[in-house]
Amino acid sequence: MGRNRQDIRVAVVTGASAGVGRATVRLLAQRGIAIALLARGRTGLDAAAAEVRAAGSRPLPIEVDMADHDQVVAAGERIEGELGPIDLWINDAFSSVFAPFQEIRPEEFRRAMEVTYLGYVHGTRVALAHMTPRNRGTIVQVGSALAYRGIPLQAAYCGAKHAIVGFTESLRCELLHERSDVQVTMVHLPAVNTPQFDWLLSRLPRHAQPVPPIYEPIVAARAIVAAADRPSRREYWVGMSTVLTILGNRIAPGLLDRYLARTGYGSQQTGRPADPDRPNNLWQPVDGRGGHDHGARGGFSGRSHRHSPQAWLSRHRLVSAAGLTGAALGALAWRRL
Repeated sequence: MGRNRQDIRVAVVTGASAGVGRATVRLLAQRGIAIALLARGRTGLDAAAAEVRAAGSRPLPIEVDMADHDQVVAAGERIEGELGPIDLWINDAFSSVFAPFQEIRPEEFRRAMEVTYLGYVHGTRVALAHMTPRNRGTIVQVGSALAYRGIPLQAAYCGAKHAIVGFTESLRCELLHERSDVQVTMVHLPAVNTPQFDWLLSRLPRHAQPVPPIYEPIVAARAIVAAADRPSRREYWVGMSTVLTILGNRIAPGLLDRYLARTGYGSQQTGRPADPDRPNNLWQPVDGRGGHDHGARGGFSGRSHRHSPQAWLSRHRLVSAAGLTGAALGALAWRRL
């Protein structure tokens, strides 16, 4: 069954210090929801907590490496003890490497999978440990169009996102078998203008960029919060590019292989040479260096969209259906005149 906004009193957001997680925290804070902020970077966590307080909500910032199961367990216990029963858990934390697969070291690939995939597994496990005995709660897995279509230079990220889909589908079946009222849903995103392109480990010759069209983090955050309100839907697809990517891969995956082989390298790099000495966050957080808070948005705001008509229509399917029905009836009436 769906959930109403009033049902969510305590939320957890992983990857809350920056990017999509940070934008989602801002929207939830506007509702007066107490929010546990989970991330590794202290500066970003403190800044996010200040924004939550300014909105009139209660934050609980916790430094957590989502790859460490024990840290996640401890965070869950602290959240329940200080904020109360967890109603909503949003998995969003990730790290990755921009490079051809053969240039990614085994330990780097493993680390990216541990943060991005196992981080979701650990978060989900801890959320269920608290939600299942109460037989209520919602888990939102933030996914990507790349969960269904791999692209070059992002083998670790695509592999992790594919794994999250398989894991979540298995879990959903088990919850249905148990007739559990705990809900699990996924939100698959397009390219988003986040700080990841400034801090992920990259071995590309030029500075990494999202594949256009690019959307602002607020577009993703709106979809995530909508999914938390209506988690009975299995998935939400955000942006027409996500729709076309997923459907195109179902219809002509081989054609996409060849297209991405030609375009996937250039479309993920700017014309600016990469800085070989740039710090990255694969092993340690980089937010806070020099006291800098990265916030939600990256460096591509001049090329990014703040709205997605497709995402709005997806969230308002009844309105969309009514509009299409009205248009069809109008056309039928016109033909009869």
